[in-house]
Amino acid sequence: QHCQPSFRVRRRSVERLPQNSGQACPRLEEQAGCMEYQDRQGQFCTSVQAFITTMEYSKGRTHDLYGAPMDAGFCMEFKMESLTPQCMVENRPYTRWMQYLREGYSVCVACQPPAMNNRSRSCQGDGNLAERDELLHWQAVGSPRCRGTWRKVQRLQHCSCPQVHSFIFI
Repeated sequence: QHCQPSFRVRRRSVERLPQNSGQACPRLEEQAGCMEYQDRQGQFCTSVQAFITTMEYSKGRTHDLYGAPMDAGFCMEFKMESLTPQCMVENRPYTRWMQYLREGYSVCVACQPPAMNNRSRSCQGDGNLAERDELLHWQAVGSPRCRGTWRKVQRLQHCSCPQVHSFIFI
């Protein structure tokens, strides 16, 4: 389906264990959030709900030689208003980040390519055009039952929230 969030999984197996002070293998399973940004007719998706995942997955986006994002985009700060109980019970490796979501907390969400629309320089559901007190909706990628509402606080050049409260738009 187009215009729906999902995630892709990469699995590896160990062929030979490390020897002679060799380093241990990295995680054998990795996940990354993804989404189709256009429908079958080539139109950009217009859903107002934001799809988010942990900032950890931004490492897979394009970076320069020094590790900085090629297009840093911008950051939106939100105040978490509500969330479903499903967020608290997620314990699969790629959904554990959802356990840190809490009502009343401030969270930062980065808007960067490829989630950023090149023409509008905004991300789906980023609240850029919303009034400050408008209630906005979000959903966690990887668990469709983990969703909730938040209110826009401010737009920032760079995200400055603690790592567990830092996310990216998908």
